[in-house]
Amino acid sequence: MQNVPVPDLQALWPQLQAWASELGFSQIGVADVDLQAAEPGMTAWLAAGFQGDMAYMAAHGLKRARPADLLPGTLRVITARMDYLPASAAPASTGDWQALVFDRLADPQQAVVSLYAQGRDYHKVLRRRLQQLADRLQQAVGRDGPAGRSGHRVFTDSAPVLEVELAQRSGIGWRGKHTLLLSREAGSMFFLGEIFTDLALPVTAPVSSHCGHCTACITACPTGAIVAPYRLDARRCISYLTIEHEGAIPVEFRAAMGNRIYGCDDCQLVCPWNKYARRSPLPDFETREALGHATLLQLWAWDETAFLRGAGQCFSPDWRRRAGIGLGTARARRAGGRAHGLGAGPAWTGPDMNEDASCFKEFTESERKQQDVSSSPVPAKTGVRSRRDAPTARWRRDRRFDRRR
Repeated sequence: MQNVPVPDLQALWPQLQAWASELGFSQIGVADVDLQAAEPGMTAWLAAGFQGDMAYMAAHGLKRARPADLLPGTLRVITARMDYLPASAAPASTGDWQALVFDRLADPQQAVVSLYAQGRDYHKVLRRRLQQLADRLQQAVGRDGPAGRSGHRVFTDSAPVLEVELAQRSGIGWRGKHTLLLSREAGSMFFLGEIFTDLALPVTAPVSSHCGHCTACITACPTGAIVAPYRLDARRCISYLTIEHEGAIPVEFRAAMGNRIYGCDDCQLVCPWNKYARRSPLPDFETREALGHATLLQLWAWDETAFLRGAGQCFSPDWRRRAGIGLGTARARRAGGRAHGLGAGPAWTGPDMNEDASCFKEFTESERKQQDVSSSPVPAKTGVRSRRDAPTARWRRDRRFDRRR
């Protein structure tokens, strides 16, 4: 394998940054692949069972902290940040996008989908652009990897990679107490991607933490999932419960989930650094009407055709179950109940209460059946002959929760 002189690689870095900017990335960095210092924390997190049903996290073991095991020959990891806050998230005059999200959370009729999932599937957007950046890099150095293969490989929530650890080490930002990455210039409203490379690029310096004594994210978590600074119990996290968890939603968390049916942004909404969150210049992340402004009853009424047409992200195909949880909480609020400190919601002005009640009854019955099936030693027959016949086969599981490790 031909070696590229180190001075050439150093001179290449400004050009690589310019190419990344052209492709829509806000920042890139370079990290070394020695992540041994992160292994004890990851091992302890798994030993505590905080990963819940995400068996794949334990199955991959320490490979997550060893990039060269995932792609032999890897010497560096190029990390990339891509902002995703939709340009239409708030009026330009105020820029108070958090207030708009809180307004939707306070209205029990609305279905709340996490901001990152309201546009196109970010896996596809990032992977395509990361590959274009990797191709430019390979052309610039004028060679292939071992045995004629490319010396680069791109990832974004698609493999056992410690994304936050690598991004932190490369200076993209620091790990916040909610375990997500934070940037002084962009808050936390961004995606991360990586290019594993066999080029010994000069590493970029990490930045210091700027969370100080702030505990806003810990206090704001509806279910108390942030059990300590920098320590998250996924089993309590609404993002996990509405995306990764395949069983019945634990009763003790249902009221706290409110009208959130896919993901949760609360720890990010209250973070002071997110006043600097940047709007995405890409139309890919603009909010789809069906996901950003739908009511719970509208989503409940979706059939599979409507789902496939309206859900541009890797949105959970069991949307009716999630909407049913929101409908149940909305019903409690209209009766004067309280959920997540929001109190009774605005007066009901939607369809007749009987329609809502029948929907919730159907939901609770299906939830009870699921609990019965999950406790049975013999799996129930679903009538699905193969994954090709199942709606879920059309949608890749969302691994964004991986970012928290």
